[in-house]
Amino acid sequence: MRNPRTIILCATILGVTAAAVGAAPANAARQDHRHQDKIDRVLGTIADFKHDDESMAQWFESSVGYAVFPSIGKGGLGIGGAHGTGVLFEDGEPIGATDMKQITIGFQFGGQSFAEVIFFEDEIALGNFKKGNFELAAQASAVAVTLGAAAEANYEKGVAIFTRVNGGLMYEAAVGGQKFDYDPWN
Repeated sequence: MRNPRTIILCATILGVTAAAVGAAPANAARQDHRHQDKIDRVLGTIADFKHDDESMAQWFESSVGYAVFPSIGKGGLGIGGAHGTGVLFEDGEPIGATDMKQITIGFQFGGQSFAEVIFFEDEIALGNFKKGNFELAAQASAVAVTLGAAAEANYEKGVAIFTRVNGGLMYEAAVGGQKFDYDPWN
């Protein structure tokens, strides 16, 4: 005959384990639901990029990951700034939120809203982004999405950047100096 304390202890451990296993999918579902509006907006942005240039589809399919920013607001008069939030994808699945900030000094005038996608060629480039505090070099450039432009683009140092104007007019559209933070959804 077994000790009643041992039976109670085993039953308690079994109950706690079952509750934890049962709660994990519920927590994941809540997390997915909490981010679903952001993900839906990003998926709309991806569709817009593909609509403007059909060759963009290959970039989304072949990269190991990509960060999508549906709307980056940028403005300046001599000194400028930009900010936007987005979602990081790995192997086509959303894995976390990302935030972009940029401060610029030099000739610039006006305001603009644009979408941006950063593609990562390999695990090293994606890993560098996921470490946080990722920054684009001052000389980094982006490809403005127009019909066929993506087909001619290439990775530079494991990264390729594409932009799409949402609205506004700005005399200066550099992406160099952008700084990114990453917050995983796990």
